[in-house]
Amino acid sequence: MNKLDSLVQDFLAQKKIAVVGVSDKRDTGCNLSYRTFKNKGYQVYAVNPRISTYEGQPCYPDLKSIPEKVDAVFILASPKVTDQIVQQCVDLGVKHVWMHCMMGTKPGLAEGMTSVSQSAVEMCKANGIAVIPGSCPNQFLKSDFGHTMMLGLWRLFGFMKVD
Repeated sequence: MNKLDSLVQDFLAQKKIAVVGVSDKRDTGCNLSYRTFKNKGYQVYAVNPRISTYEGQPCYPDLKSIPEKVDAVFILASPKVTDQIVQQCVDLGVKHVWMHCMMGTKPGLAEGMTSVSQSAVEMCKANGIAVIPGSCPNQFLKSDFGHTMMLGLWRLFGFMKVD
């Protein structure tokens, strides 16, 4: 098993997942991830400081506001937000972080379409947090044909490796 698959397996073994970046303004990939995690039986917490509820559930302004400790955090937001969220993960002792990137895990490949912050990746590593710097959980949870196809293509082109 390669390192990415091992990180993904460990992340998906967690039960309580915060999803940072859900939106009530438009349907986003983050919203799909929230629903997919929920449909797969995870306890999911929506995070967005701009809204107080999401799909009838509480939506929290940050990780520190969630009433119980989460096991893992998925981020689909600006890299600037990723830095803040990872600092909260460090403060709260969260040990699994996944930063979304549409184009796999190759740094710089989709600079305008990524949540990956290299400083946040380094902060994770320095604090013993298992980090997935790119890709999307929907590719591994087989939420739809498009995500499954992307996983195959990104693997074929070598875009799915982590150091």
